[in-house]
Amino acid sequence: MRLHRLEMTAFGPFGDSQVVDFDALSAAGLFLLHGPTGAGKTSVLDAVCYALYGSVPGARQSGQGSTLRSDHAAAGTRTAVTLDLTVAGRRLEITRRPPWERPKRRGSGTTVDKAQSTLRAYDAAAGAWKDLSRSHQEIGEEITQLLGMSREQFCQVVLLPQGDFARFLRADAEARGKLLGRLFDTRRFAEVEKRLAERRRATEAQVREGDAALLADAHRMQQAAGDAMELPDLAPGEPGLAEAVLTAAAVARSTARDRLTVAHCRLTAAEAAQRAAEQDLDDVRELARLQRRFAEARERAARLEERAGAHRETRARMERGRKAETVAPALELRAAADAGHRRAAAADAHARARLPERFADAGAAGLAAAARRAAEELGSLESARRAERRLAGLLDERADADRQERADTEALQEAESWLADWESTRTALRSRIETAQEAAGRAEQLAVRREPAQARLRAARDRDRLTEETGRARQRALASGGKSLELKEHWLRLKEERLTGIAAELAANLADGTPCAVCGATEHPAPARKVAGHVDRETEERALADHQAAERQHAEDERRLAALSAELAAATAEAGDTPADRLAAEAEELDRRLAQDRRAASALHQAETELRAAEQERERRLDDRRRIELHAASRLARREDLDRQRTALEAEIAEARGTAATVAARAAQLERRAALLTDAADAARAAEESAERLKEADGRLAEAAFRAGFDTPGEAAGALLDDSAHRELQHRLDTWQAEEAAVRAVLAESDTVAAARRPPADLPAAEAATARAGRRLREAASARDAAARRCGELDRLSARAATGVRRLAPLREEYDRVARLAALTAGTSADNERRMRLESYVLAARLEQVAAAATVRLRRMSSGRYTLVHSDDRAGRGRSGLGLHVVDAWTGRERDTATLSGGETFFASLALALGLADVVTDEAGGVRLDTLFIDEGFGSLDDQTLDEVLDVLDSLRERDRSVGIVSHVPDLRRRVHAQLEIVKGRSGSTVRQRGTA
Repeated sequence: MRLHRLEMTAFGPFGDSQVVDFDALSAAGLFLLHGPTGAGKTSVLDAVCYALYGSVPGARQSGQGSTLRSDHAAAGTRTAVTLDLTVAGRRLEITRRPPWERPKRRGSGTTVDKAQSTLRAYDAAAGAWKDLSRSHQEIGEEITQLLGMSREQFCQVVLLPQGDFARFLRADAEARGKLLGRLFDTRRFAEVEKRLAERRRATEAQVREGDAALLADAHRMQQAAGDAMELPDLAPGEPGLAEAVLTAAAVARSTARDRLTVAHCRLTAAEAAQRAAEQDLDDVRELARLQRRFAEARERAARLEERAGAHRETRARMERGRKAETVAPALELRAAADAGHRRAAAADAHARARLPERFADAGAAGLAAAARRAAEELGSLESARRAERRLAGLLDERADADRQERADTEALQEAESWLADWESTRTALRSRIETAQEAAGRAEQLAVRREPAQARLRAARDRDRLTEETGRARQRALASGGKSLELKEHWLRLKEERLTGIAAELAANLADGTPCAVCGATEHPAPARKVAGHVDRETEERALADHQAAERQHAEDERRLAALSAELAAATAEAGDTPADRLAAEAEELDRRLAQDRRAASALHQAETELRAAEQERERRLDDRRRIELHAASRLARREDLDRQRTALEAEIAEARGTAATVAARAAQLERRAALLTDAADAARAAEESAERLKEADGRLAEAAFRAGFDTPGEAAGALLDDSAHRELQHRLDTWQAEEAAVRAVLAESDTVAAARRPPADLPAAEAATARAGRRLREAASARDAAARRCGELDRLSARAATGVRRLAPLREEYDRVARLAALTAGTSADNERRMRLESYVLAARLEQVAAAATVRLRRMSSGRYTLVHSDDRAGRGRSGLGLHVVDAWTGRERDTATLSGGETFFASLALALGLADVVTDEAGGVRLDTLFIDEGFGSLDDQTLDEVLDVLDSLRERDRSVGIVSHVPDLRRRVHAQLEIVKGRSGSTVRQRGTA
């Protein structure tokens, strides 16, 4: 990183714009930044840090925003810092403006402008600056990535505040650890310690959880085994718990199996006793059944004797019923004739009641004659009916004519109204057509402009995308170029080393009597031998191959960069510098206007169609008006003809209808009278015929009853049985016979008679004995089932416990391993003799590198007297690893850095700062730091030591570095010619450069 130019406006003590030309100051290699106290020397360094990171160093971080602004600045001047620098081969310009409270442009009061940041890159090919970003976050990430350092690292490595390093020399291990942790970013190692501790806690919790589950299974096994199992007195996580639980489970399973065998034997004995008791119970129940059967048969025989008289009566009634069945057809015939006569008489009375009173005594013949007369009169009304229907048609035709006249009148009025608005309608439609035609013309023009606008927008988006890709390709090309140079240097170094040791390589092929390839001698008294680290041909060729591969990769990256640059130039030429957002907005506005005009133009066809339809509608309405006028004349003649026909028909109908309202009503009256007379005549004839049939049925019934043995037909009807009564009597007879046969069969059974002679059966005693045997069997079965369940439960729980122990074994091993690693990285393990945490161990290695790098410069500053060494001894009861001692060559003793004097502390801290800068630079990826600043501390040195310190600083120029010394020591103004002076004044500080070209 090399600084070129710094411009500060209204920043810190500087009231107006001040410019620092670092290129001129760096030409001398060593330059002095001096001025009175409070003039603003440190503010220059703050401006550099603010431009890079957007904040100022250390304790001055509170000075952001309004307090960065100079109190000497004019009200309208905004605070700004612009830094021009080269980093990682790229020329960049960073401009930052903090938040600014300024007066309002309108009205009174103030308003706050937000902070602004700008990053630009110099394009050497175009010879101009190119904007890269205006985002605070993107600029911060880009600068941090290019420098490879955070703000804290930059302030320690580039600005070198000596007071901080003096405190670092005197600090304890914890304070050194905090500073080194910020510089070298060892958070990942602290995160490893944290992760291991979390992993240890997690695996420990899992092991405890597994042991808790194992103990839970053990408690369940204890509940299942009863008093046959004792649990181990161990807590979850304690060693030996699994083995103790499995052993106790095995003992409980053995005891449970013994108890199961005893329960099986008891169950077998109880089952035999149960079978014997059940057999005895069956025998007693059979004896009791036979005795009950005999007693029930005796009781049934007694009941049959009691019902013998009723049985004889039932048989006699059944016999009379069979005789009466021969008279049943005659009875049914007489009943049917009687019912038919009643129905016919009722129908005759009903029909006569509907006739006039003069027909009450008329016979069937008289009624039929009256019906014929009514039918003849009805036939004479047919002509009047046709006239009435014709009159109705004439009235409907006249009403249709009236409705048509009204409809024509309304249509004529509507046509006249529509034709009156025709001119305005035609003018409006023609106006719409002209407007749509104009929109169509505009749409064609906009469509022609749309494609170039879209092409320019696409080019602008390609330009922005290619800008980012070109930046990434340039970084890859720089990285591959750097790698190629490193591999080339490595190859050349190996080649040089091989050439140095080529004698040993040639001597390896020598043999006695064989001439030397170099001198030709056949004797080889002292051939060269290969030393440690000898470079052979294969090593050199591998290095050459790596270098060539890197060269090819670099060439490919350069080719890709050139291609992207060409594409970017083409896209830029087409799109120009207009932002893509603005082009997108213009294209969107063009599309909106085009869509609007196309929508307006799309109405052209509809307007033309409406105009043609309106013209056709006008012609149609004119035709309608002429047609209506013709219809009006023809309707008048037709109406007069209809009136004449109606008068003639009304006279004919009035004569035919008589007193009825209409001819149809008179015809309906005659039809109804003829139908009533016909029905009455039919009913009278049916009544006379049914009376004859009833008389004949009475004679047949009397003859049938006498032949069957009955005195009267009524007696035969009373003896007749219906189906339900016949079935009931037959059922009684069948039941009596079946019961009598069953009783006789039971009383004839030998085993039943034998059982009746034995003593009564004692069924309750047999049932009680069987119940006792069943209870003993159930108890034995329950005991056997409980023992079997206990064995099964113990087997299941034991298997689950064994499975859990096997599953937990890898986790327990992992816990032991993670616990050992966590204790080792945390410094609490017995294996960690120095009680060093992992982060402290890494920082100790970094501190050892810093001490080695600082010793190179410290020995020159102290004339070879002092050497910085790293110590990993423990300090008191604390942890070791971050100790720092100084070795005094004059005394040969090693002592603490806190014992150094003021001047010694300064140049020791300066050497430490320079060494730390080298190590942090390497740690940050090897970014070259071509500009360094050293802040104060030179006043504590004598002349000789000051010369030696300046010689060391001057030696930094060997690698084209420039070093700025921030000090107000007067003697340095004489020794350092290139100077940047800060002049303090009442209107603010200014800068002056001296001793530069």
